[in-house]
Amino acid sequence: MEISLEDIITELVVNGGSAKSKAMQAMKAARLGDFEMAELRIKEASEFLQKAHHFQTEMIQAVAREENPCAVSLIMVHGQDHLISAMTTRDIAIEMIEMYKLIHNK
Repeated sequence: MEISLEDIITELVVNGGSAKSKAMQAMKAARLGDFEMAELRIKEASEFLQKAHHFQTEMIQAVAREENPCAVSLIMVHGQDHLISAMTTRDIAIEMIEMYKLIHNK
């Protein structure tokens, strides 16, 4: 079954948005001292990012095979922006969790 470029971009937005949301929840849990929940939310964020990365790879491979010539569109940029923002948020959340652990241990 072939997936359309629009469907791939939708997956980037949905999974990227879910990953960012989970990373934000992780930071909040860590701020409240619930490090078990924080780690769970980071794990969930990473799973959403993995799904998004899968779809991104599909898009890149289709373009490389010239099955789906790809003109850069605003919606594609939007999808990529969601993914990159989510990755950055997850990475920052991981560092913030470690900082909150230090704060709570003092």
